[in-house]
Amino acid sequence: MSVAKSAFLSLEEFLELPETKPASIYIDGEIIQKPMPKSRHYRLQTKLINPINQVTEKRQTAYAFPELRCTFGGRSIVPDVAVIRWQQIEFDENGEPVDDLLIAPNWIIEILSPSQSSNGVTSNILHCLKYGCQLGWLIDPNERSVLVFKPHQQPEFCH
Repeated sequence: MSVAKSAFLSLEEFLELPETKPASIYIDGEIIQKPMPKSRHYRLQTKLINPINQVTEKRQTAYAFPELRCTFGGRSIVPDVAVIRWQQIEFDENGEPVDDLLIAPNWIIEILSPSQSSNGVTSNILHCLKYGCQLGWLIDPNERSVLVFKPHQQPEFCH
């Protein structure tokens, strides 16, 4: 991740900026650009999103979004996968989800890229849990492992 060292921007000012590719996130006044995902990252992301949505969309229980901007608790993050309960998704007059999500996802999935700090990504997962998220996964493709986070519990390591 690259950190932009510039004059302090408020969260509101950050949200007025044009989106970047790859996405930038806002944490404590700093703008941090996420690393560009590679093919293995995209493949894993798709393998997670498709089965989640096959089960949840038809039943209207939840929906998994890739790279969805989530702004809450003073941060604006873009998880690799954000799963939102259906009743918390705001829809427009055409039945499409609105673009801005101002709540924590119910389930956050982050896929660690080689250039990412695991502490930085873990910090975002913990921030989500603090603001109502019920489940966080930190996937390390190199180690073929998942660190599972739940509110008020010790993380669980799965290999």
